[in-house]
Amino acid sequence: MTTELTVLALAALLQVVQFILYSVAANIQVGPKRAMSPRDEPIVLTGLAGRLQRAMNNHFEGLTLFTIAVVVVTLSDQSTPFTALCAHAYLIARILYVPAYAQGLAPWRSVIWMVGFIATVVMLLSALL
Repeated sequence: MTTELTVLALAALLQVVQFILYSVAANIQVGPKRAMSPRDEPIVLTGLAGRLQRAMNNHFEGLTLFTIAVVVVTLSDQSTPFTALCAHAYLIARILYVPAYAQGLAPWRSVIWMVGFIATVVMLLSALL
């Protein structure tokens, strides 16, 4: 398995961790009865629960593009130490993004997000060039 695929698997596990963190915080905020309801009316989370939910959703978006980058690099046999470094940069940025977002660290969460985004774009470009 390429390094990029290993990092993709770890990024998916990070998504699982984020889902658990968000779910626990949401249950604490709204209570289990409301959390298990059919949600005919949307639940609007605030504070930590809301930030964890937004961080998780943001990772879903970033993970889509990162997955494409990993697939392109892997299937085109373009895996290099540089693309592996980009993959690690993405994962580290995403790990750091969760507490930065949860704590409301502006502008740092945006800077951290940009590192992961740039690493993904560079992976794609390196496969094409």
